[in-house]
Amino acid sequence: MTWDWKVFLNDDGSGRTYLQWMFDAWGWTLSVAGCAWVVALLAGALMGTFRTLPNSPWLVRLANFWVELFRNVPLLVQIFIWYFVVPKMFPAMRDVPGFVLVVLALGFFTSARIAEQVRAGVQALPRGQRYAGMAMGFTTAQTYRYVILPMAFRIIIPPLTSESMNLLKNSSVAFAVSIAELTMFAMQAQEETSRGIEIYLAVTALYAVSAFAVNRVMAFVEKKVRIPGYIVAGTAGGGH
Repeated sequence: MTWDWKVFLNDDGSGRTYLQWMFDAWGWTLSVAGCAWVVALLAGALMGTFRTLPNSPWLVRLANFWVELFRNVPLLVQIFIWYFVVPKMFPAMRDVPGFVLVVLALGFFTSARIAEQVRAGVQALPRGQRYAGMAMGFTTAQTYRYVILPMAFRIIIPPLTSESMNLLKNSSVAFAVSIAELTMFAMQAQEETSRGIEIYLAVTALYAVSAFAVNRVMAFVEKKVRIPGYIVAGTAGGGH
C-alpha cells in the first residue's frame, strides 16, 4: 500500500484543488457548528432557567417538554424533519436556506442537553444566593440575571466544553441533507479519487484540530472566570 498525498493538489474538475475543496468544507463545518452553538446556548440557557423558576409551573412544564422532545428524538431524524417536513407544513419556511434549517435542528437538539446543565448549575447553588437577591429587592428576573446565572454558568463550563465538542462532531450529520461540510467532502472526494485513506485521515485530522481548539478555548475561559473553592462550597451547600 502506498500513500499519495499529492492527490490533494489535483484539480477536482471545477478549477480548484482537492485541498481547496477540503478547506472550503472545513469552513462550512465550522460555520454550522458555530451558528448552532449560539442557538443551543441561547435556547438552552432559557429553558434551563425556566426549569428552575419557583412560581411558574407552566414555564416549568414548557421547558420540561422542550427538553424531553429534543433530547429523545435522534439528531438525524430531527434534521430530516426540519429539512423536509417543516417547509411543507409551514409555507413561510420554504425559502429558508438549508443551512439555516440544519443550524436550527442541531442547535435545538443540543439546547436540550445544555438546559439540563443549566438546571443542574442553578440547583447546585446555595439557596442563600436567591435569598440574597430577594433581600436586595431584585425581581425574579433580576435575581437570575445578576446573581444566579453568572454563578451557575461558571459551574457548568466543564460540561459545556464537552457539549461544544460534541456539537462540532455532530455537525457531520449535515451531510445527509447535502450541506457541503467535511464528511460530505470526504465521501465525494473518496469516490472521485479512490484515495480513501488519505482523504479520511486528513478529514479526521481537521476534526481533531477543531475539537482540540474548542477544548483549549473553553479551558481558557474556565480558568479566567472560576472562583477558587466556590464549586466545592456550592456543591456542598446545594442541599441546605
